[in-house]
Amino acid sequence: MTIAIGNDHAGTAYKNAILEALENQGFSTLNYGTNDEKSVDYPDFVHPVAQSVANNKSNFGILICGSGNGVSMTANKYPNVRAALCWNTEIAQLARSHNNANILSLPARFTNIKESLDIVKTFLSTEFEGGRHERRVEKINIA
Repeated sequence: MTIAIGNDHAGTAYKNAILEALENQGFSTLNYGTNDEKSVDYPDFVHPVAQSVANNKSNFGILICGSGNGVSMTANKYPNVRAALCWNTEIAQLARSHNNANILSLPARFTNIKESLDIVKTFLSTEFEGGRHERRVEKINIA
């Protein structure tokens, strides 16, 4: 399984911890994020992740910025991308099981690294339930 990851300056330490954990678990990763904490524009790092998921180059994406909102808004402009802002494991589980989210957006200023690692683990290990949720997910795209 391949996971694309992107981050702005607020998420660099988070990205590094997540990449290490994913690689230790045998995941392939694509790193599209910045590698330092100098101020950058988050869309520059979101677009390659969203394109990777939309074009099936990666199975899932992870995006990290200060609030998680900007990265989610940008990613959700892409067809067949369902980016979910998750700040705890319960939200991550529901985003996957009910919404079939394929990009996890993390708010670095509102979670710590350990919490974020738990959220990533939950997100990646939860299956989409389908059923009544499938009908709803199919109504998301407008184009």
